[in-house]
Amino acid sequence: MRADGSCFYITDHFSPENANDTAKETCLNWFFKIASIRELIPRFYVEASILKCNKFLSKTGISECLPRLTCMIRGIGDPLVSVYARAYLCRVGMEVAPHLKETLNKNFFDFLLTFKQIHGDTVQNQLVVQGVELPSYLPLYPPAMDWIFQCISYHAPEALLTEMMERCKKLGNNALLLNSVMSAFRAEFIATRSMDFIGMIKECDESGFPKHLLFRSLGLNLALADPPESDRLQILNEAWKVITKLKNPQDYINCAEVWVEYTCKHFTKREVNTVLADVIKHMTPDRAFEDSYPQLQLIIKKVIAHFHDFSVLFSVEKFLPFLDMFQKESVRVEVCKCIMDAFIKHQQEPTKDPVILNALLHVCKTMHDSVNALTLEDEKRMLSYLINGFIKMVSFGRDFEQQLSFYVESRSMFCNLEPVLVQLIHSVNRLAMETRKLMKGNHSRKTAAFVRACVAYCFITIPSLAGIFTRLNLYLHSGQVALANQCLSQADAFFKAAISLIPEVPKMINIDGKMRPSESFLLEFLCNFFSTLLIVPDHPEHGVLFLVRELLNVIQDYTWEDNSDEKIRIYTCVLHLLSAMSQETYLYHIDKVDSNDSLYGGDSKFLAENNKLCETVMAQILEHLKTLAKDEALKRQSSLGLSFFNSILAHGDLRNNKLNQLSVNLWHLAQRHGCADTRTMVKTLEYIKKQSKQPDMTHLTELALRLPLQTRT
Repeated sequence: MRADGSCFYITDHFSPENANDTAKETCLNWFFKIASIRELIPRFYVEASILKCNKFLSKTGISECLPRLTCMIRGIGDPLVSVYARAYLCRVGMEVAPHLKETLNKNFFDFLLTFKQIHGDTVQNQLVVQGVELPSYLPLYPPAMDWIFQCISYHAPEALLTEMMERCKKLGNNALLLNSVMSAFRAEFIATRSMDFIGMIKECDESGFPKHLLFRSLGLNLALADPPESDRLQILNEAWKVITKLKNPQDYINCAEVWVEYTCKHFTKREVNTVLADVIKHMTPDRAFEDSYPQLQLIIKKVIAHFHDFSVLFSVEKFLPFLDMFQKESVRVEVCKCIMDAFIKHQQEPTKDPVILNALLHVCKTMHDSVNALTLEDEKRMLSYLINGFIKMVSFGRDFEQQLSFYVESRSMFCNLEPVLVQLIHSVNRLAMETRKLMKGNHSRKTAAFVRACVAYCFITIPSLAGIFTRLNLYLHSGQVALANQCLSQADAFFKAAISLIPEVPKMINIDGKMRPSESFLLEFLCNFFSTLLIVPDHPEHGVLFLVRELLNVIQDYTWEDNSDEKIRIYTCVLHLLSAMSQETYLYHIDKVDSNDSLYGGDSKFLAENNKLCETVMAQILEHLKTLAKDEALKRQSSLGLSFFNSILAHGDLRNNKLNQLSVNLWHLAQRHGCADTRTMVKTLEYIKKQSKQPDMTHLTELALRLPLQTRT
């Protein structure tokens, strides 16, 4: 810090020449004061902590101080205090001079020379005095030892690692030291010498540090790097000999969880099944598995991470019994979610394998049954996504009856998740359409009966759904499918159900957690409905346009918002529908379904009924326009008037004098109070003049002359 209080930072390119004499003198004074500290440990730590300040004094200051501090640690008699002092010096050395590897190596070799003190009389007597047992004392060393080894092994050549390993051997293969070596050295280095390390582990003295922890450390390395292929089976056998003899369930599962990954990675389902069986054997007595759910979950994740062929996975005899150990519902559901997520990611082709289906139905049922009144919506969405992913991947090919049976079973199993029921309805509708395509030209009674069964499935499932617009849209879609399959009476039933449901539409609906007006959604649905009604033939027992009449009655009786114009927009869409129905040939048809253009063939009575409906709807629109003759509603009146004018222009016969006059009146109404969009009016008039030049459209010329444009003054 400078005299003025501001900070002075030492950069990588800093040299003593950059520091002034005052800074050098102050820094030197610090080190003289540190040298006067009599106690060894405080003097060491204080000097080590400001070691970087040597850059103020000379370029070689740090490289000279590090070896001296390394030798200073030799004066610390307590091996535990000594090892942490070396760990701190290695940390400082890596920060201020990472290129000075010799100092790091010197610390390591000095540590090896003093390591035997741990088992000496002095330390053992002190432990007795303090009342500390060796198994509790030894675990205090690994954090410091691991740090020292990691610093040394960082970018170290393999020759150095080999030398360090040989020196460790000379110490009698102390378990604590060997564990730190395996924790710090590169996994590739450990893996290629796996049999050497196993030999060292066998010779270790287990007092204070059991061998199973050494095998666990070895297993962690083998999960990251592969040993020589010729040694893999022997490695597994040697490790499992030790692991399977462990009596303590927690010790056992901590090791088994690591070696399961090695087994899955290098062996077949036979060896994996053996390992899972051994885990079940050790963890079932006294319900030991209840204390080891995290490790058991890791085992499942590792197994499914390496077995992407689910027919192989579920043929592992002990896999499902292993799942049965997850008795706690929340954990069991998490495991099931993990399995289904893996299935969705890795199952490439649709399947009908009974082994897979039975297992995953069980898994999905477990997830579904966890849903209750307190389950969050996000959780329901996740579970539905996973179950739907499974349903989409099930295919019995051309065995449509078996496919439908699967959907029936799924409906009974997953009835509490609405998105799953919706997916099932869509799947059944798709199945009906696929049947129609494959059986085209060969409509047997059996095929017709199957399609009716699909239609019936949808009809009885839709009412169980809570979302009203979900029900409406599914009624419409299912009705379209029934119509496409020539199931006319069933289609009528769907459309009637949709019409009867419209009065139940609430004024506000929940969209992504927010309450929003429903009228715009209702308008969108009805527009789609009208498009379908064009091709729906009238029922011979219900009169002309019976579905349109029923729908109009419902729209008329529905309670609309006071300041809403959606009702009039809907009536305008109805006029478009009635106009299309009055054509000699409709714009589109469904194969093998005779629409009203074929049934009535332009019959005058049908056209008369159509015209009456048009007049009724137009009267409703005009009545609404009159109610908007107020200051605050004039802009709405202008917009609706112009919209109605455009509808007449596009769909009406303007050779009719009454209709022609009505269009002129609407044009004037749109401009009456200066609320009209002038640009839109100009473009509309230009369009009329352009159309009047077309053959059979000359009557528009006179109309254009009667449509003045008012200017705002």
